[in-house]
Amino acid sequence: MTEKIITCIICPVGCSIVVTGKGSSVLRMEGNQCKRGEEYAGNEFVHPMRILTTTVKLEGADSPLLPVRSDKQIPQELLMRCMAQIQNISVEAPISQYDVIVPNILGTNANIVATGEARRR
Repeated sequence: MTEKIITCIICPVGCSIVVTGKGSSVLRMEGNQCKRGEEYAGNEFVHPMRILTTTVKLEGADSPLLPVRSDKQIPQELLMRCMAQIQNISVEAPISQYDVIVPNILGTNANIVATGEARRR
């Protein structure tokens, strides 16, 4: 049996939720003040997901880097592999906000998209 204390980030209350489970089953949960916190803590216990935010190399613009992020959450255990793939990418200006830089990264159905714009110098 595993017990984790998860701080809920869904609302400003920030409940400390104690989740007890075995494998991918949640057996008990204490400390949440709402159903949204219960759902968040359960998902976080079973399979944590994250938005990936980083930069890629940028050529032909005034800035050397372009800010990017995933357009969907990615399994936490894949974040470092995603970063390794992104590390080798270089894009050429011009780039518009929300342009897809890496489609379907590592088969996650999440795209890496530009969060800024880059004009050609």
